[in-house]
Amino acid sequence: MIESTIPLPAYALPPPDSARQALARAWLWLGLLSLIGSGVFAVLLVLSRTSVLHNLFPVTDFFRVALVAHVDLSVLVWFTAIAGMLWSINSSAQAMSSGWLALSGCALGVVLMSLAPFIGRGEPILANYIPVLRDPIFISGLLVFGAGFTALVLRSLVLAPALGLSFDGGGALRFGLNAAAVSAAVAILAFAWSYAVVPASLDSKAYYEILFWGGGHALQFTWTLLMLVAWIWLISACGARVPLSPRVALLMFLLALVCVFVTPYAYLAYGVASVEHRNLLTWAMRIGGGLAILPMSLAVLVALRPASDMREDARPLRAALIFSVVLFAVGGVIGIFISGNNVKIPAHYHGSIVGVTLALMGLVYHLLPQLGYATPVGRLANWQPVVYGAGQLMHITGLVWSGGYGVQRKVAGAEQVLRTSGEIAGMGLMGLGGLFAIIGGLLFVVVVVRAVRDGRSKTGR
Repeated sequence: MIESTIPLPAYALPPPDSARQALARAWLWLGLLSLIGSGVFAVLLVLSRTSVLHNLFPVTDFFRVALVAHVDLSVLVWFTAIAGMLWSINSSAQAMSSGWLALSGCALGVVLMSLAPFIGRGEPILANYIPVLRDPIFISGLLVFGAGFTALVLRSLVLAPALGLSFDGGGALRFGLNAAAVSAAVAILAFAWSYAVVPASLDSKAYYEILFWGGGHALQFTWTLLMLVAWIWLISACGARVPLSPRVALLMFLLALVCVFVTPYAYLAYGVASVEHRNLLTWAMRIGGGLAILPMSLAVLVALRPASDMREDARPLRAALIFSVVLFAVGGVIGIFISGNNVKIPAHYHGSIVGVTLALMGLVYHLLPQLGYATPVGRLANWQPVVYGAGQLMHITGLVWSGGYGVQRKVAGAEQVLRTSGEIAGMGLMGLGGLFAIIGGLLFVVVVVRAVRDGRSKTGR
């Protein structure tokens, strides 16, 4: 067999114009601020679940309130902000006022949700996907954020560039970003549908669990699609030959999207409170994600080059890419072996969520020069994905270890009932890994802020 000498298409998008660049920067800053806030709450969370140290806190209410804030900031807000950055780069420069309006709504919502734990007295409801505080300030903030998110998604769909029938690697990336916007629109439809039909007479826990179940599942398709886009974008940015043609990449994105359309069928076929509705959406998420994730992860592994052969600016991208694939895979494997309501469950979704987060961190590094900032290089940038990824692996390992002993999820302090040395050691490892992960997350903010500062000093702004 003769190896082809024809280079495979590069996966990249052209730099945005000044108007889209400014909007993308603003979305990035919203994401950075959300990570800082989630990091503060993460410190308190880790301490509240770590053996011995948890005695320093009024753990029961404190832990649950901090968990609500941490999850919403680190997942919902962070992912939305980076999606806003990417959709702003991908969209046309028309109707910029609508883009700033969407950003303003999301930012105001984040402010209200972040203040609620300190000025409100709401009961924490640890619903899956979007935990809430049953407090007027928090609920108002969530509604305002939702309105901003809806405006962002609608703008991204309406102003998405036409792809045509013939396109290159950049066109494949645009298709993936458009597909993510479509799945987000399905999620918004599901949230609205659930709000219209969920009985208000249910107790708070059941009400919010059912309310966010359908839309929450659809949102996972959005985050997964963004991760897949980031993977193939980062492979190309690392200087590697991407072993996928644009049409094959488009097929992968389509496979990752298709099962999201099971969502409206689930609402039409079954009542939102039924077991059938819940199970169908769970099945669709598991099957739909796996169809594209396995071949895409194999493409990443095939394409990766030794670090010694790479440019200095590509090293942080490579580290983020590797840990993203590893952690997402670990999260998926853990999900297969979950039984009962123990801390193996948060180990599973931590792996998946952190896999997405690391991919987006790497993509932010790559896109900083296109936003007018400096390229992140040096030891701090190289080590940040390693510290964050390794810390999360330790955190997850500790949770799986403790889950094997039956340690329950969504509890802290004395409620954990840690009896044996194995349980204590497992949660101690969880705490140590969580600390490293928090440090790695804050290092990401430091690296980006340095790139912003260095970029401004070079341009004189």
